[in-house]
Amino acid sequence: MDKETSYYFIGIKGSGMSALARILHDQGYQVSGSDIDEYTFTQKPLEDAGISIKPFDAANIKPGMTVIRGNAFEDDQVEVAQALKMEEAGEVKVMTYPEVVEELIQQSTSIGVAGAHGKTSTTGLLAHVLSGIAPTSYLIGDGSGKGVPDPRFFVFEADEYRRHFKDYHPDYAIMTNIDFDHPDYYTGIDDVRSAFEEFGSHVKKGVFAWGDDPQLRQLHLDVPIYYYGTNPETDDFYATNIKRSTKGSAFDAYYHDEFLGTYEVPLYGQHGVLNSLAVVAIAHFEDMDKDLVKKELLSFKGVKRRFTEKQVGPVTIIDDYAHHPSEIKATIDAARQKYPDREIVAVFQPHTFSRTIAYKEDFAKTLDLADHVYLTDIFASAREKKGNISSEELGAEISKFRGIVSPENVAPLLDHEDGVFVFMGAGDLQNTEFAFEKLLANTQTNLQ
Repeated sequence: MDKETSYYFIGIKGSGMSALARILHDQGYQVSGSDIDEYTFTQKPLEDAGISIKPFDAANIKPGMTVIRGNAFEDDQVEVAQALKMEEAGEVKVMTYPEVVEELIQQSTSIGVAGAHGKTSTTGLLAHVLSGIAPTSYLIGDGSGKGVPDPRFFVFEADEYRRHFKDYHPDYAIMTNIDFDHPDYYTGIDDVRSAFEEFGSHVKKGVFAWGDDPQLRQLHLDVPIYYYGTNPETDDFYATNIKRSTKGSAFDAYYHDEFLGTYEVPLYGQHGVLNSLAVVAIAHFEDMDKDLVKKELLSFKGVKRRFTEKQVGPVTIIDDYAHHPSEIKATIDAARQKYPDREIVAVFQPHTFSRTIAYKEDFAKTLDLADHVYLTDIFASAREKKGNISSEELGAEISKFRGIVSPENVAPLLDHEDGVFVFMGAGDLQNTEFAFEKLLANTQTNLQ
């Protein structure tokens, strides 16, 4: 990678794209890009780094650039079309996001984190721990990215959507689970498993996989698979003596019969323990000081939009990216652990019509784990603007359903001011969340 290269990102505000842009910027490259005008949570870190964000315009593509096109854009998008035209004339180089990530993967000991659920949280935790012990660059799906000179480690999130991770060749991989998601692309669970197996076939040293996942147990790879979980009989790495409290979780970790230590993490829910155990496994294979690993685990502050908490007066609000039934269950489990004596109010934005149709019964079952449930309208994707289902139809399947809310109508939530509000979704749910926060602030001011 030539330091004189000027990288231009089409869709720079995408969570992965923004993180990658920041890594290249940190490593001394010239970086700029374009995106929609609407504000996104990935925007401020780019602006703080001094990275220019422009509106889409064919004139932005200049000779000599290396253009990185976002996965969401087709060949006829104005800048993509111009870049492809100029590439044909030999004036620019066009690359995909995975192609650039693969170049970074080959520069240090690399660990890719894959999974239908939990990959961002696990990537963030692993990046935090390794960064505190050795020079580490990382690329996280919440929009976080950091590059350092001559890193010992490169930690990255490996996304299974449309098999984006298929061309990665990391030293290690963590696989948190395999589930049928992205019904707009995958035909079923066997198709998803085949994608993970293809990714795993490119791993050089070893795969760390959750032992309770029946799909991960079916993987056939040339490199060793080390299963982690809570079963000493079937898992290579396992956690015992698990303790859950309102301050987090603690567990004893073993590798076969070898005691690796007692670890504490300020994380909630079973998935917090499992993610931490996967990190302990990587650290063990890389001969990292166990006391330093314990210290770094204990200081983890979380990643954006993964059980992110804030207080508005006496009201607790949790913001989470959960948009699949398994993720909703894990998030509500975590909220129950931290707030065992309070009502849990779920505010969920269904994400895409195809996913809502595919999982309608599962959404209803998992959302009913909360005490009260509100829905927003379904968030449509760029590829899927309408479908044969509505939030009202999903709500009819939920026994705890209390109604539909929106940025213009959040007043019904005031009926539960003693509750813990868990906002879950992968779209623009934060617009509703921010409207509720503003209403709370105004209400509390008027009562003073």
